[in-house]
Amino acid sequence: MSREFADVPAMLRALSPSYPVFCLRPHIIAATAKRFLDLFPGRVLYAVKCNPHPLVLAALYKAGIRHFDTASLPEIAQVRESLPDAACYFMHPVKGRAVIGTASRVYNIDQYVIDHPKELEKILDETDGGEGLTIFVRITTPPAQGTLYHLAAKFGAGVEEAAAMLREAKSRGCQVGIAFHVGSQCLDPDAYRTAIDLAAKVVERAQVELHALDVGGGFPAQYLGTNAPPLEEYMSTIEEAVKGIHVRRDCVLMCEPGRALVAAGASLITQVQLRKEDKLYINDGIYGALSETVQGGIKLPARMWRLKGEHAREYMDFTVSGPTCDSLDVLPYKIPLPVDIEEGDWIEIDRLGAYSNANATRFNGFYPETWITVHDDPIGHVK
Repeated sequence: MSREFADVPAMLRALSPSYPVFCLRPHIIAATAKRFLDLFPGRVLYAVKCNPHPLVLAALYKAGIRHFDTASLPEIAQVRESLPDAACYFMHPVKGRAVIGTASRVYNIDQYVIDHPKELEKILDETDGGEGLTIFVRITTPPAQGTLYHLAAKFGAGVEEAAAMLREAKSRGCQVGIAFHVGSQCLDPDAYRTAIDLAAKVVERAQVELHALDVGGGFPAQYLGTNAPPLEEYMSTIEEAVKGIHVRRDCVLMCEPGRALVAAGASLITQVQLRKEDKLYINDGIYGALSETVQGGIKLPARMWRLKGEHAREYMDFTVSGPTCDSLDVLPYKIPLPVDIEEGDWIEIDRLGAYSNANATRFNGFYPETWITVHDDPIGHVK
């Protein structure tokens, strides 16, 4: 159980933290989960890799998410042991034999992704045959405009190879599906239409009936300067595209949101340790929760907190550095903050529910690991 506070100032008064603190807002996660569950015409799987913190998983489960995209045995174990009624799907295309065997025998996993014929053989060997299994063949998709990371370069099969794997899995007694991922933080809803049309070509070549179609993740979060289309546009595009292809009426439609479900659900409180004119040194950085500012070029909204006295209304741009001794540990953009910000003031950095603690390292001994729950609203609408 984490400590709960009405709002960030209440937490600051109680803890006066000199260490980074994640502020979870379950009501924001609940609202976002409800939107997905209401709008998506199928099954919503949360991508655990995005943020596996127990408080995040519990908030999603309480909000109605019952299906989880798991990419490793530890993720499967965590979900199975903390949320025993939840369903896990092993959606990593490459898995060790011992891992497959344990997933099957210990955790009763029966849904797996492949993108190569040898992976199918591994799964069939380690699960004692195809009966009761669902095998998803992951297909490669063309690069979509506006994505942070194009994820088809590492995984995915072409049309002919994918069709052959579908036929083979079906002949071995498995139910079959197709999966794809258009890329993280995709800003083009039509990328899903393109991928679904490609999946239809695979089905046509394979001449098998699909049990499931997984349109993956990629749904964007709203960061500074993102201007992502509304979620409704993605959902209507997917629904129209699926209606336009030949699949069974009982084909299970699935999606795997991560970032879009949880990004707005947590912020990070950092503290200023030193000011040098227009440079601020804080107690977290790019080796901690802020790695995506560099990896993905993401810009995050921020605000200052001070418990005693008012802060100036005038703002200026600051260069913000993290706590490690590495000179690369500097945010790649400047943050506008009150001109009188000083040592001891706190900076709340928002939209850090996704790929923050999950990506954090222990470099130099620094690691953001404290979580509390607050019930106030996050920083206002980002532009």
